Amino acid sequence: MDVNKRIDTLDYLRGFALMGIILVNVLPLLSVKLPTPHTMETTYWRFLYFFVEGRFYTIFTFLFGVGFYIFITRANAKGRNGYVLFLRRIIALFIIGVVHVRFHPGEALTVYAICGLLILPFYKANRVVNLVFGTAMLIVLGIFSFKLFMVIPLMLLGIAAGQFQVFEQLSKKRNKVILFTSIMFGLSIIGLIYQYQYAPIVYGYGSEADFQTTQCFFNIGISIGPIISAFYVGLLMLLLQSSFFQKVLSPLKSYGRMALTNYITQTALIYLAGNMLNLFNNITNIQSLYLCLTIYIIQFIFSTIWLHFFQFGPLEWIWRIVTYLEIPPLRKRTKKYK
Repeated sequence: MDVNKRIDTLDYLRGFALMGIILVNVLPLLSVKLPTPHTMETTYWRFLYFFVEGRFYTIFTFLFGVGFYIFITRANAKGRNGYVLFLRRIIALFIIGVVHVRFHPGEALTVYAICGLLILPFYKANRVVNLVFGTAMLIVLGIFSFKLFMVIPLMLLGIAAGQFQVFEQLSKKRNKVILFTSIMFGLSIIGLIYQYQYAPIVYGYGSEADFQTTQCFFNIGISIGPIISAFYVGLLMLLLQSSFFQKVLSPLKSYGRMALTNYITQTALIYLAGNMLNLFNNITNIQSLYLCLTIYIIQFIFSTIWLHFFQFGPLEWIWRIVTYLEIPPLRKRTKKYK
């Protein structure tokens, strides 16, 4: 493993995960209205719960596990104490999360920090053990729809992916990725067909029986979420084998390189729009999509321009200072030509 080279695919995936996360987070933050029956509102609401909810946070959580393994491994390779650096890193993450949770109840950073401590012993565990134990634990928790507890096995699978070097030299693993993605696609179709059987006509307007059906719909969505997430990851990995898609999706890479900054500023921009435009309790599902699209554009442009001049995102830079207890140069060095 090159101790200095970034793995671009992970940045693309982080950016992709952030795009899905905001679509769901905006709903409770702005108290978005329940969809009106037999309208596009209902269609979009269904789309969210078939293809977005429980699909993108799983990718983000999995990537935390991958990053955990790579961070400690590279720190150790440089002669640093990876465990000490990681502990500082998650303490800083926890503090950021504590501040963020005041504005965004249910946010993920504090959970990630706590779970980061719990998975620390698994860094040295055998990669097959992490893979098997993580998969088995995820299946069991998925069956019972324990969404919060699924964070741990998702991180373990991320560690295993790091140990197997899944995201390195992808061009040599194309056939394996195609096979994996095809299997996950087939399983996703089966899972979505099963979930569709319990899809409510509209959420929030029915009887007690309708409520129970809707709850079953939600639980199935949680259970099959990691499968659909795995398909998304495999598909994006395949697309990124093409230089065309690398260029087309390049804003996504910048977006993902500043994942912490963009995750926090998503909340800030949602509240800013909510207060300026009086959106709280006054916005529909479709309108929330338009807001998210606007935030995408703002953050894509900002991330691309910022990383043109600077090495790290604003919060990533602060995070790095706390982790290493030193101030790294923020601006990119300009090449001097003689």
